[in-house]
Amino acid sequence: METLTYRHTAARRAGGARPMAIVGVVASGNLEVLVERVLPDTDCQVEISTPATGFAEVWEAVIADFVERRSPGGLRLSINDGGARADTVSLRLAQAVRLIEEDGR
Repeated sequence: METLTYRHTAARRAGGARPMAIVGVVASGNLEVLVERVLPDTDCQVEISTPATGFAEVWEAVIADFVERRSPGGLRLSINDGGARADTVSLRLAQAVRLIEEDGR
């Protein structure tokens, strides 16, 4: 099992008021993302637990692209990976931020 942590500065704070959200499921070829609103406004941290070792550069590129596109400031995202492809990772990250930005609590 490999654990990776990436920290970024986002352009702005993520919208909405939900304190946390979770999407996905850890299963073959998928992943689970827990997102929590616990950091200062422009800070973003992504923690990844994955059984697929040796892909740190790919994860780094996917996370950097995600932060640039979605500006998830103030959020800590915890990923439990089950062997997901990069496009699935991007989809789940976008779903998690969209869910935490919704008005419901």
